[in-house]
Amino acid sequence: MSTPTEASYLGDVHNRYAIGLNKLNEIDGRDGEAVVEGLKQISPDFARYVVEFPFGDIYARPGLDVRQREIATIAALTALGYAGPQLEVHVAAGLNVGLTEQEVVEVIIQMAVYAGFPAAINGLNAAKAVFDRHSES
Repeated sequence: MSTPTEASYLGDVHNRYAIGLNKLNEIDGRDGEAVVEGLKQISPDFARYVVEFPFGDIYARPGLDVRQREIATIAALTALGYAGPQLEVHVAAGLNVGLTEQEVVEVIIQMAVYAGFPAAINGLNAAKAVFDRHSES
């Protein structure tokens, strides 16, 4: 049996792009729009996929709020160890949806246990770059 939230989500899947764009703007603001616009210049189809799948299908699902999803995303990108630019976008998104700098740091430190110190160091450096940019504005 579906909850009303799940039912409304399932009823809206045909509007994946519109749902994704709204979710992207909620999470990333202008930073997300800039990523999509940059992708459109090289591959409009891929830019659409980024809006529709991660944001229209996954981020819009019920069950986790955007704050929890950003914690998971920051952890995953940190664990990868090679996704610095994407990690910076999601650290900024995390701050935008209410994470504190200390919470971001703790998520990244936690990844040292599972992904190793080099991945955590790279993650902390990416976070510092975002924190520095935010303190300048």
